[in-house]
Amino acid sequence: MKHRRLFVALTFASSLLVATANAGQLTRDNGALVGDNQNSQTAGAEGPVLLQDVHLIQKLQRFDRERIPERVVHARGAGAYGVFTASETLTDISQATLFTAGKQTPVFVRFSSVVHGNHSPETLRDPRGFATKFYTEQGNWDLVGNNFPTFFIRDAIKFPDMVHAFKPDPDKNYGTNRTLFDFFQHVPEATRTLTLLFSNEGTPASYREMDGSSVHAYKLVNADGQYRYVKFSWKSQQGVRNHDPRQAQTVQGQDFNHMSRDLITAIDAGNFPRWDLYLQVLEAEQLAKFDFDPLDATKIWPEELIPSRRIGSMELNRNPANIFQETEQVAMAPGNLIPGIEPSEDRLLQGRLFSYADTQMYRLGANHQQLPINRAKAEVNSNNQDGAMNSGARVGEVNYEPSTLQPRPQAASARYSNLPLDGMTQQRRIAREQNFRQAGELYRSFDRKKQQDLVQQLGSALGEADVAARQTMLSYFYKADAGYGEALTRVAKGDLSQVRALAQALVD
Repeated sequence: MKHRRLFVALTFASSLLVATANAGQLTRDNGALVGDNQNSQTAGAEGPVLLQDVHLIQKLQRFDRERIPERVVHARGAGAYGVFTASETLTDISQATLFTAGKQTPVFVRFSSVVHGNHSPETLRDPRGFATKFYTEQGNWDLVGNNFPTFFIRDAIKFPDMVHAFKPDPDKNYGTNRTLFDFFQHVPEATRTLTLLFSNEGTPASYREMDGSSVHAYKLVNADGQYRYVKFSWKSQQGVRNHDPRQAQTVQGQDFNHMSRDLITAIDAGNFPRWDLYLQVLEAEQLAKFDFDPLDATKIWPEELIPSRRIGSMELNRNPANIFQETEQVAMAPGNLIPGIEPSEDRLLQGRLFSYADTQMYRLGANHQQLPINRAKAEVNSNNQDGAMNSGARVGEVNYEPSTLQPRPQAASARYSNLPLDGMTQQRRIAREQNFRQAGELYRSFDRKKQQDLVQQLGSALGEADVAARQTMLSYFYKADAGYGEALTRVAKGDLSQVRALAQALVD
């Protein structure tokens, strides 16, 4: 008995040593210390994110599995079928055949709110998802974006943290501006997108009257393997209409399903909504010529520097027959690409390539792409097999490759383009952050009424933050535009002299 007590005491003492060795420091789930929780590992300063970044992969895997069965983000959604008609032939820059003048491609679009739950009011302030599945003859292509052209963060390693800051606090099951701005005081690159969120853009009047954006840069690759960097954007033919704070409050008291109801009612009445698809193009050698990083998801590509051109239009003309089987089971993922379209080295996109497909596999199962809403119109001829809910019709004795008995030749034209790389693996911030300039330009683009609504909404929210976080956040907006920062400081009851001093120390 004496020896047993000594063993227990030693065991307890050793557990205390283990527990206190990492006390207060960030670790992975296996207890190992985290060396950098701000930047993903990349292949050189401009290269893609590495699969060996186990901390990034673990964060995204755990984050993707936080909810059963509701989506962690984009839970509240509405969808519709339609057709995309190309107006330009882009064979000079892409071998994706849907970009052939006059060609029509069936689509399914899912609109959504990002943060709030499945039955939340559609009046709540939130970015809106704008995700389009193109059922092309080369396979399914998912263009998964938002109504905002920029995002809050530039590295996928911060995505779980950002969503946690927006979601309900774990001790009270509702969100607070205190914790929201406690996070964002450390994320100056969010200044522009926070400005959008707290403006009237954060409360769209309808899905039909809303633009969309790819947010990320992609690559278009031609038959010779040459690539250009591109951004896509949807422009509503119905125009853009948002609610101001008073209108949003009134609508919520009358109908908290107003966006879904508007879309369904309009299509049922034959009032089919339409969008034009625009494209911006950059040559690879142009990336280094801007004073911001064009692959940074917190930045727009200014039209005056990188003009856009219309390459097609989309019409939505049929509502789902069953919301669960179609709108809720549709599985959008940025990794669903086709030959001629590739991801860029955007660090946020690189993480989403894994995370979205992984969360759909968790939420709907390994065979979710066999569901009717997700099934490709092109022939599927893979060696993936079995698993729960497998409704495929594969036959024969060969489920491997290469094989002489049943050859499945590879297509040389579908090879990835070659990306020149230099340097070493690293975990560092991007070189050209420029966190505030575009936020100031956005604020100055608003008319006086929109500026006043923004200042009142954002200033009131900032007033709920802790003093230090409030002052830091105010300095970001002051750095973006002095008039913007001063107005917010008055509403938030901040210390203007300290805000100016903090802003003076910031580098844009």
